[in-house]
Amino acid sequence: MERVELTVGLELSRIVYGMWRLLDDPDPSPARVQAKIETCLEAGLTSFDQADIYGGYSAEARLGAALTAAPHLRRQIEIVTKCGIVAPMGRYADRRVKYYDTSASHILSSIEASLRNMAIERIDLLLLHRPDPMMDHYETGRALDEAVASGKVRAVGVSNFRPHDWRLLQSAMDTPLATNQIEISLLANAPMTNGDLAFLQELDVAPMAWSPLAGGALLSSGHNTMNEALRAIGERDGVEPMAVAISWLLAHPACILPVIGTNTLERIRRIPDAFKVDMDRQTWFTLYTAALGHEVP
Repeated sequence: MERVELTVGLELSRIVYGMWRLLDDPDPSPARVQAKIETCLEAGLTSFDQADIYGGYSAEARLGAALTAAPHLRRQIEIVTKCGIVAPMGRYADRRVKYYDTSASHILSSIEASLRNMAIERIDLLLLHRPDPMMDHYETGRALDEAVASGKVRAVGVSNFRPHDWRLLQSAMDTPLATNQIEISLLANAPMTNGDLAFLQELDVAPMAWSPLAGGALLSSGHNTMNEALRAIGERDGVEPMAVAISWLLAHPACILPVIGTNTLERIRRIPDAFKVDMDRQTWFTLYTAALGHEVP
C-alpha cells in the first residue's frame, strides 16, 4: 500500500485503521485485537488511530494488552493517539462537566498515561483532539515542542481544527504540525469547498479523514441516490460500495488519509479494494452530485 510522509521521519499507510470502536467488538480480548492488527498488516495498513477518550478511556489499554502479548507487532506499526478531551467517565469520572484541556500539564500527563496504557515507549503521532476555546497557544505550543524534544512523541498535529486555529497554534511552535484529522466523507463534504482542504493543500500537509463512511450512514437506506451511485460504480469495478466511497477520498489531490474502523476481519481484508476503483473525474463528480442532491452550479 502507498505510504505518505507526514513529516521527516514519519510515514503512515495511506489508509489508517481506526480503533475508536475497539471495545464494541463482542470479543475485545488481546488475542482478538492482535488478530485485527495482523489482518491490517496483511492488507497493507500499518497505521493505527487511537485516542485517550476512546472506549471511555480504556481502548488504549486494550491495545497495550495486545502489544504486551505480541511485542513484535510494535516494530511493524505506527500509533496515532489524541488528547485534550476531558469527559466525566473513566479516570475523569469525578469531573462535573465535559471540557477541553490543552494546558501543558494536561498534555504532558496525557502523554505519560497513553505511553503507559499502550505499553509503548514513544507515540508516533500525537494530535490535539479538538480546538480549545481556552487554549493559551504559547503554553500549548511549548508543551508540544517539549513532547517532541523529549523523544516521547515523534510528531504532533491536530484534529478538527479550522485554518485559524492551526495558524494560531503553529505561530507559537518550533515543531511543524504534521496533519489535521477532520471529518470528511461524501456526506460531510464541506471541507472540499469551505477552505479546510485548500488551506492544507497550500501548506502541502496531508489531512486525515475521520468517519469517511459517515458512521455507516453513507451506506444506509436513507440515502437512496447515493447508494445507487455507489453500488453502480462498485458493480462496474467489482468492489463493494464501501471501497467506492473510500476511493472518492483517495482521489482528491490533497492526499487524504481515510481512517477506517471495523471490527470484522473480512471487512479489513477488503479495505484495499478502494485502490481498484477507476475514480476518474466524471465518476468523482457523479458521487459528489449525488452527495449534494443537485448538479454543481
